[in-house]
Amino acid sequence: MLMPNKDRLAIFEYLFKEGVMVAEKDFHPKRFHPALGKVTNLFVIRALQSLKSKGYVKEQFSWRHYYWYLTNEGINYLREYLHLPAEIVPSTLKRPVKPEGAQRRDKLEDGGPPRAGGGRDSYRRDDGYRPGYGRGSNFNKPPPTQ
Repeated sequence: MLMPNKDRLAIFEYLFKEGVMVAEKDFHPKRFHPALGKVTNLFVIRALQSLKSKGYVKEQFSWRHYYWYLTNEGINYLREYLHLPAEIVPSTLKRPVKPEGAQRRDKLEDGGPPRAGGGRDSYRRDDGYRPGYGRGSNFNKPPPTQ
């Protein structure tokens, strides 16, 4: 399909920046893609179907929406097409950065045992109660000790 180069460039830049792209299955030429502004939804679908046929993206369709994910070959192709250095990677390959002050909620500040109400061991009792040996169960007596 013939499309302006500025539209194709905008589609490829957005795809490389995010690593994924979503488009509603709407082929009307007057509908614009919400993330790209003046680029029509039809151009987005056709450009990414072309990349899919070359093996540069994986396509998933669900509930009237197309979802495209970049493959490693697609990253290399877009890097060459857009003339980008190797240091720039899509946001799907970047690891999330944890804030400096972030700690787990169930740990104390000094790294001690979990707080009351949090953690795996807080539900256990020390009074000898065992589930399944109470009233109404088949095991009314605890097992014999040897």
